Amino acid sequence: MSADDHTSDDESALTDDSTSDDSASGDRVAADRTSGEVDAVLFDLDGTLVEYERSTERLLDLAFESAGVEPFFDVTEYLDRFGDHLGPGVSIVEGRANCFAEIAEGHGRDPDLGRRVADAFAAERDQSRVECLPGAVEVVDALADDHALGVVTNGPPEMQTTKLEAAGLADRFETVVFAGHDAAAKPDPEPFEVALTELDSAADRAVHVGNSLSSDVAGAHAAGLQSVWVPAEADAEPDPAPHYSLPSLAELREVPWR
Repeated sequence: MSADDHTSDDESALTDDSTSDDSASGDRVAADRTSGEVDAVLFDLDGTLVEYERSTERLLDLAFESAGVEPFFDVTEYLDRFGDHLGPGVSIVEGRANCFAEIAEGHGRDPDLGRRVADAFAAERDQSRVECLPGAVEVVDALADDHALGVVTNGPPEMQTTKLEAAGLADRFETVVFAGHDAAAKPDPEPFEVALTELDSAADRAVHVGNSLSSDVAGAHAAGLQSVWVPAEADAEPDPAPHYSLPSLAELREVPWR
């Protein structure tokens, strides 16, 4: 799967879903693990390092307005059903159009009306309108002193490259793997393996940082990496359980694996 997504009131939750943390207090939580010295850190992009300036809810409102249509569904219905329309070879734009068409039909509307709203949504979605999450730049720069850094993101190259450039992160990573394009999509282990090969590292010396349990944590474990789940939510039992759960990215300024 690919996405112009990955943030949490957002479509991003569908490819990088996050659920919750087993730390009721929001403090660091570490699972038992012994490994070699960590020399490489991989990051997810959306919802981990960057987020959109405008929420999906706001964009949907603008799309209805631009299409000249009274709203006939809300963002919750959209996000609940969007994932059903994503899959190998299906772009985000195509998946969204199919989703909106199906929702329209379910509300007794012409499916083409749904597609018109989807076109308006796509026109409003500006991939350059992203911002770094708090602490992202500082953490990346601090880790770069002692680690090779890479990004493993489920998203098309043109879309994700625009985000990295707009956020000022493009030159901070030695490799970027566009999972679903350069390799299989997360949680398949392949994109992690590709990134580690390019960084001349190995799974037992690497950590992956991401906001999705099903994509980032599960994928890291499948590839044999340690996992950092961030931002972890309090009062929950994550499945799969990450090696480290951090309440914010800024916590990585003190690396938990040392």
